[in-house]
Amino acid sequence: MKWKLADAKNRFSELVTQALTEGPQHVQRRNQAVVVLAEDEYERLVGTRLGFKEYLMAGPDLGDLDLSRDDSPMREVPL
Repeated sequence: MKWKLADAKNRFSELVTQALTEGPQHVQRRNQAVVVLAEDEYERLVGTRLGFKEYLMAGPDLGDLDLSRDDSPMREVPL
């Protein structure tokens, strides 16, 4: 449903109830609009996000990465 901002402010409780039961509610202010939606709908849309530590721990396994240095002598550089 689409709401004008003034109506949404005056009937906020009804707006929230409809967002919970019927789905996203559009609130219009001049040429701008926002959408009010239930938390479970928001979580479904964005998915669960990992914390920073979990994000790093879920990264690729770098155990096979060769980090050894080359032991050959450095090249000659004229100074």
